[in-house]
Amino acid sequence: MSELLGKPVTLAPDCIGDEVAKIVAAAVEGDVIMLENTRFYKEEEANEPAFVEKLAAPFDFFVNDAFGTAHRAHASTEGVTKFLSPAVSGFLLAKELEYLDGAVTGGEKPMAAIVGGSKVSSKITVLDALLDKCDKIVIGGGMVFTFLKAKGFSVGTSLVEDDFVETAKEVLAKAERLGKVILLPSDIIVTDKFSPDAETQVVSAEAIPDGWMGLDNGPASTAEQKEFLSDCKTVIMNGPMGVFEFEKFKAGTFGIVDILADITKGGAITIIGGGDSVAACELSGRAGEMSHISTGGGASLELLEGKILPGVAALADK
Repeated sequence: MSELLGKPVTLAPDCIGDEVAKIVAAAVEGDVIMLENTRFYKEEEANEPAFVEKLAAPFDFFVNDAFGTAHRAHASTEGVTKFLSPAVSGFLLAKELEYLDGAVTGGEKPMAAIVGGSKVSSKITVLDALLDKCDKIVIGGGMVFTFLKAKGFSVGTSLVEDDFVETAKEVLAKAERLGKVILLPSDIIVTDKFSPDAETQVVSAEAIPDGWMGLDNGPASTAEQKEFLSDCKTVIMNGPMGVFEFEKFKAGTFGIVDILADITKGGAITIIGGGDSVAACELSGRAGEMSHISTGGGASLELLEGKILPGVAALADK
């Protein structure tokens, strides 16, 4: 932090107490002090009022620029707003809300969501919420195989959450009822073992052979996604299309990143949320071409679900 600011930054030995109060009181205009990690106290996550009061005591007002923790009502995100005024957002938090909340509440149509990752269970609530708001949904990653099984297709040894097969059926039925389009992969890159040097083949998504597992979208799926998203004005991506960490299974995820980078040039708003999606964009070298890369995984998911973020709701000026 000292290097970035070009000035000394004092690290306080704690986040509460007399020593911190003395350091803050001795500061002059322009000084920067970093407090010790609040999470060394269990009272931080418990948002314990006596701890909150001690944390806020040396200060005059509060700026929250930590979007990644804004979905938690902790002492340092929500609690201190009861003792410090004004409590306002920083520039990053404001930008996150402008893009993510803006897309959900008033994104230009046609609007699409790309939902990937390994499990339906972790994305089902956001998928359900996005179905109400988006015109189109692309589903990728490990969660695809639960949907393929729900459609009655063989999935080999691919990752499947059997407890969520019925849920997947309900999502597909809801989309049909609402007149929304869900795009599942038409071809899959399969492998005989979960390994970066495994043998691979491209097969139809409707007929994955016994003993083989799917780890990425095939080339036909990427071509279909390009066509599917070509007219979209707002696209939100949360989750990769495959095991992009392995060279042999990165083409599907990198392919969709390329599609998003290209439609951004054409004027679409593209928003990337979630750690794996962000990592994939960075690895592909095209992160800088997106409209917005979110810094919050859980926070961005909850915002897309339409939930109120406690750390944001507590601010006087968002």
